[in-house]
Amino acid sequence: GKDVQLLSHVVIEGHTSIGDGTRVFPFASIGHEPQDLKYGGEQSNLVIGVNNTIREHVTMNPGTLGGGMFTRIGDNCLFMMGAHVAHDCQIGDNVILVNNATLAGHVDIGDWAIVGGLSAVHQFVRIGRHAMIGGMSGIENDVIPYGLVMGNRAHLSGLNLVGLKRRKIPNNVIHDLRRAYRLIFAQEGTQAERLADVAELFSHVEPVREIVTFINQDSSRSICQPLFEDAA
Repeated sequence: GKDVQLLSHVVIEGHTSIGDGTRVFPFASIGHEPQDLKYGGEQSNLVIGVNNTIREHVTMNPGTLGGGMFTRIGDNCLFMMGAHVAHDCQIGDNVILVNNATLAGHVDIGDWAIVGGLSAVHQFVRIGRHAMIGGMSGIENDVIPYGLVMGNRAHLSGLNLVGLKRRKIPNNVIHDLRRAYRLIFAQEGTQAERLADVAELFSHVEPVREIVTFINQDSSRSICQPLFEDAA
């Protein structure tokens, strides 16, 4: 792309495309073959969008046959020092991976999500839009949009209220999100019943609909759950 800056000691390999205005800092390794024992040398791709910042020692791998042959990075993302994006990951726009955050293969991250430093995300996990992963967390399960998770074998710890306010989400929508969160993760009834109730009660609130849709989608991972004492 235009105005791409590759600083000293950067290595770009394979079928890698880098969008306009992206900066890649020293010792980043971009596009080397996937760290997957099933990989047999197939032509696979790494596609990086525009205006990304890729700091020192970041590694990004292309896709594999089992994941559609593409790893994709959106626009306006920040990958801090030592972050790792494995094969077949799908990263949205305005995502931040803090220092040494690590994504296993096939991870899907929505727009505006933040993965804290020294965190590790299990393969095939989905992280919804505007979610926040606390530092030094181990993420084994899907994280709902707007969720806040933390901990070694992380649990859901409420909503990402700081992120919601930064994105200038109206207070009435935040209020509805908090009510919906409490209902979705209440202990009464089944999850299917609670989701149906929330979908009906908050049909006019787009972020709530987004959460309900996310939970109802097929996934190889379960949904990250809160501890009972946690509130939104």
